[in-house]
Amino acid sequence: MSLQDCELAFQKNNFQLLAAQYNINMADADIIQAKIWELPQVEGYVNAINPQDKRVFDVGRAKGMEITQLIYLGGKKKNEIQFAKSNKELSQLQFNQLLVDLRSQLRETYYNLIYEQKKQISIDAQLKYMNELLAAYKVQTDKGNISLKDFVRLQSIVIQLNNDKIEINNNILGFQQTMKVLTGTSEKTIANLSKPEENEILVSQPFGDLEILQEKALQNNADYLYQLKLIDNSKLYAQWQKSLNTPDLNLGAEYDQASGTFNNEVNLKIGIPIPLWKVNKGNVEKAKYAIQQNEKNSEYQKLNLQTQVESAYQTWKNQYDQYFELKQTDLENLETVYNGILKNFRNGNISLIEFTDFMESYRQTVLQIYEMKKQIMISAEKL
Repeated sequence: MSLQDCELAFQKNNFQLLAAQYNINMADADIIQAKIWELPQVEGYVNAINPQDKRVFDVGRAKGMEITQLIYLGGKKKNEIQFAKSNKELSQLQFNQLLVDLRSQLRETYYNLIYEQKKQISIDAQLKYMNELLAAYKVQTDKGNISLKDFVRLQSIVIQLNNDKIEINNNILGFQQTMKVLTGTSEKTIANLSKPEENEILVSQPFGDLEILQEKALQNNADYLYQLKLIDNSKLYAQWQKSLNTPDLNLGAEYDQASGTFNNEVNLKIGIPIPLWKVNKGNVEKAKYAIQQNEKNSEYQKLNLQTQVESAYQTWKNQYDQYFELKQTDLENLETVYNGILKNFRNGNISLIEFTDFMESYRQTVLQIYEMKKQIMISAEKL
């Protein structure tokens, strides 16, 4: 399964992404809700007891009705709508960051899986040869032709290779489980990366020097952009809370059949609270502190992001320089010497001690080379 196939499955099936999209839908619903006004209120009355004529429910001679509507003043609705729209932008930034984080996790897991598989192939090949050799030594040891210490020396290498195999298999199992969760599929991921693709990724370098990378991070990092937007969001919230101190107007009309000054009179009704104090003063103060808090958080996020980019860049550079100190001929020579050692040992041209020392060194070197390649890709991905 190629990396592109995994990314397509991730975009279509990842449950975290699918769930996070509903946050944007809910933010849209909040905007709709913010635009809704209070419903008009209708009240009416009819006569229940007419003591003068000794009648009950004298509806024909005494009834009335009124209708009122709450009118928002001070720009409350406008501010509430703007705040709801700002919340939607925050939801979109959160979604974008989640997408970046999960996609980065997918690619890192894929690269881990590739090189664990490569390690597995190498260890299996070494183990196959060493198991055959150990079986042959066992026969000769039982016959007394070879000393027990030589057999034990070989056996220790086999034990170490088996330990490596178990560890690698466990790592592969863990990475495959992670890939299943990220791609939303039950299929086992077998990572596939051709040699040209591998070389292209290894030699590719981040665009620009450290300062340029830091500047790009400040322009594109969703977490940092979220913190900046949160300042604007808190300012809109403060503006909304401040507008809530303005009293609202109750405007209405009333019809009265007989109890007013005139028969069948229609009256205009106006009601407004008396602003003797600010009813939302505490929330306004709280909103001001939220602005200051978010400004400090954004400064921290900026510094933290620049530090992370610097650390990631230095990590990548160290891994890159370390690996490319090795020439391609050095890697080819390693395999050539390995095959030569196997052949010479079969022919009896080298001693067992020389053979086992080289095999231990070769095992460690191969694992280290694969680890270096993996770390170059992962550190570049973090940038």
